[in-house]
Amino acid sequence: MTPAARLQAAIDILDRILSGTPAEQALTGWARNSRFAGAKDRAAIRDHVFDCLRCKRSFAHLGGAESGRGLVLGLLRAQGIDPEPLFTGQAYAPAALTAEDMRQPANAMSDTIALDCPDWIADDLRRSLGLNFPAVLQALQERAPVYLRANLARTTRAQAARLLEHDGIITKPHPLAGTALEVVENARRVRQSDAFTTGLVELQDAASQAVVNAVPLTDGARVLDYCAGGGGKSLALAARGAHVTAHDANPARMKDIPQRAQRAGARIDMTQTPEGLFDIVVTDVPCSGSGSWRRAPAGKWSLDRAALESLLQVQGEILKQAAGHLKPGGVLCYMTCSLLDVENADQVTRFLAHAPQFSPVAQKQFTPLDGGDGFFLAVLQHSG
Repeated sequence: MTPAARLQAAIDILDRILSGTPAEQALTGWARNSRFAGAKDRAAIRDHVFDCLRCKRSFAHLGGAESGRGLVLGLLRAQGIDPEPLFTGQAYAPAALTAEDMRQPANAMSDTIALDCPDWIADDLRRSLGLNFPAVLQALQERAPVYLRANLARTTRAQAARLLEHDGIITKPHPLAGTALEVVENARRVRQSDAFTTGLVELQDAASQAVVNAVPLTDGARVLDYCAGGGGKSLALAARGAHVTAHDANPARMKDIPQRAQRAGARIDMTQTPEGLFDIVVTDVPCSGSGSWRRAPAGKWSLDRAALESLLQVQGEILKQAAGHLKPGGVLCYMTCSLLDVENADQVTRFLAHAPQFSPVAQKQFTPLDGGDGFFLAVLQHSG
């Protein structure tokens, strides 16, 4: 495909997403119906689509419309590329530029448009991030790095890096976690690499690794991963020597755990009804996902005030339920991938106000300025 044809494909996919189709579904549907597209074409188109979703407000401003065409025009203009040689209408290229396309924006960008921040949540983010608000929002406009977790139950970080290098994948250690490797070359080869297929590394954000490593774990501790999802944190906890039981309100989310655990050489029990009491209960609760908007940018635009309020109710209820599975003297770990105080420190304060048997032990907040996604961890000790 020509560069111009790739842009037209991105326009078509973006129009589907803007009409309500989930991003991954739109991308997969296009690829299924476009067998002529090679791997490099699909990768380039995917990059165009996600670049436009991350910067939807600013690109729509630059491109003159919140449409696939407008966003792609905004993408090119943001990159300093003249769209006219690419928008020709020939050989599957986007249609030639019109007078409307050429019209300059009537108004200057506001700060929230320039930062691709929804207006309704801007004040919440300012309160939570303080002086870091502009820098964090700018970081969320960029592509996220690719991070791997070295499975220290079976290898070392250095050995994993050497094995990856044999497959042409270049990494460097990341300071957020002793298990973290940042992929600096050939990230798209990771899933086919020997290190990945044999379970020596897993894809996992560096800040996510950091919060798992901050769980006060003793070897052999019984741990309940109460909101396990795909099992990334369950696997990381098992690699640290925990006996992990995975649970999720939607068991379908855990369907990949058995295969991932087998690959990693880990044992993870799965249950819909946790039995007995645990030394540690980990709750990576449903949240706004604001800390990972650069990875899942559609979530930034679909979230609204009502959805956030609903999430706060769910988070509070999960904390209460999870606490009931903890043995006296045990540790409750509350986690989110949110940047918002209302989901993080404020949520913990509300819980502690009605649970005097718990006391705070530690609290950590990561933002993209630390290198990984935005993550929050609170460690709460039961008095016993």
